[in-house]
Amino acid sequence: MLTMPSGTSKFLSVLLVLTICASYASADSIQQSFLQCFDRNRISNSPLPPSCYTPTNSSFSIVLQSTANNLRYLVPSVKKPELILMPTDESHIQTAVICAKKLGVQLRIRSGGHDYEGASYASEMEEPFVILDMAKLRMVTVQIEDTSAWVQVGATIGELYYKISVESKVHGFPAGLCSSLGVGGHITGGAYGPMMRKYGLGADNAIDVRMVDANGQILDRNSMGEDLFWAIRGGGGGNFGVILAWKVQLVPVPEKVTVFTVAKTLEMGLTKVLTKWQQVADKTDENLFIRVIMQNSKTPKGDKTMLGLFQALFLGSADELLKVMQRDFPELGLQKKDTSEVSWIESVLYIANYPSGTKPEIFLEGKPTFLNYFKAKSDFVREAIPESGLEGMFKQLMEDEGSLMIWNPYGGMMSKIPESQTPFPHRAGTKFMIQYVVTWQDGESSKTRHMDSIRKLYNYMTPYVSMFPREAYVNYRDLDLGMNKDGYASFIQASAWGSMYYKDNFNRLVKIKTKFDPENFFRHEQSIPPLPVMENKKVTQWDTTCHTSDDQV
Repeated sequence: MLTMPSGTSKFLSVLLVLTICASYASADSIQQSFLQCFDRNRISNSPLPPSCYTPTNSSFSIVLQSTANNLRYLVPSVKKPELILMPTDESHIQTAVICAKKLGVQLRIRSGGHDYEGASYASEMEEPFVILDMAKLRMVTVQIEDTSAWVQVGATIGELYYKISVESKVHGFPAGLCSSLGVGGHITGGAYGPMMRKYGLGADNAIDVRMVDANGQILDRNSMGEDLFWAIRGGGGGNFGVILAWKVQLVPVPEKVTVFTVAKTLEMGLTKVLTKWQQVADKTDENLFIRVIMQNSKTPKGDKTMLGLFQALFLGSADELLKVMQRDFPELGLQKKDTSEVSWIESVLYIANYPSGTKPEIFLEGKPTFLNYFKAKSDFVREAIPESGLEGMFKQLMEDEGSLMIWNPYGGMMSKIPESQTPFPHRAGTKFMIQYVVTWQDGESSKTRHMDSIRKLYNYMTPYVSMFPREAYVNYRDLDLGMNKDGYASFIQASAWGSMYYKDNFNRLVKIKTKFDPENFFRHEQSIPPLPVMENKKVTQWDTTCHTSDDQV
């Protein structure tokens, strides 16, 4: 083998970075400075250099749009990144953090592009930013012998599910229903899915991590300590560091599980059936998860109506399921012909709404399952909504043909895990979560109408959902709840959204942010703020007095 002098090797390595990162001779000073800094501060000679794209590069728009699910944030008026960096090695992320910090450039981290308000690839803030697109870091290593898996954050949750299924027919992982979710951001926000009533959230089953902190250091659970590890499992993406990989705990699943979808319209008694669903969905067998998707439809005569799809996963046989349903929810009228016994990985395809017969290998494509203009909001419900409330809700929903609601039941394991165990606080006492979504395809021309309609529906629901605070799910980020334009929100300002996403856990998150990222390097429109240095001592004392549960986590 021919060995080149070390100086020559280093020169060629830098030359390769410059070539793949595209010529920046004509780029502006931010791009030029960042790439020059990157070349000077490379930590190691990785096998492959990162790919870099500036707005003058012909592939820039293609890469920017590659995993951006919300078209609202791709219109010309939305601020775009100065540079997209696609690391191929962990050291590239370390260098990117070091350079961004030196130059005062903001980093936005994208693992899957599902951020509902585009915060991983767009910005409402004034300062320039660089995207770290983790799409090339997608290795999944399943270890059945100790029922765990390491998964890099560029992988989708569907890829993780597929790799688990290849190794075992009786193991799974309790996370999201949408297979194109990026693993990194999904788990940082909680990661709920159809097995949460049995096993909790994805964040509840994350057991180790690799992360780059604000100093460019790679940390794992042991080196970061339990406080920071607590914060990143549900404390929201982009707040504490760049997640590189999660180690997750696999859970047992039967060789065959059962799925079904039963449709009910208003004319078929949807209101009565939904009333009973509210009474039983969070209390029934924890192996059973029945969500409800409500959307606009038409009667045979062409009149407007509401369609409710009761879609379920049961971790057991069809015969066992029918016994549970007859006991707890006979009003749905489920029959054996409505059910299908499938493998766990096939149930993932089913709930992700892939056509019948689709092979699990489709998950390896990592393609988004939806791409449109949309706005979403969320709520948590603690008391059953009366029929009069449901009737008004249906009326509101039918005002916009693009509106739908998804109700996801809680109870089971979700009621057994304390609110303080992770930053995700929506636990005991929660009957179900509501996701509101409105979608459209004609861009900016009808944006105001659709945005107004979902806000009107959300306002209508105020008397029927959680209060003080009105809770929200951080992975369904909603800038209507409040935001800052410069990334430096005060504790009081950030409490507007922080208390809704995290409830009392917000105070502990601020305390941890102040300790591990006091300069607020990781920031976005709804980030966790550090406290000003002069306030640290006072607030730390207050937290110590009021949050005795910290020592138990």
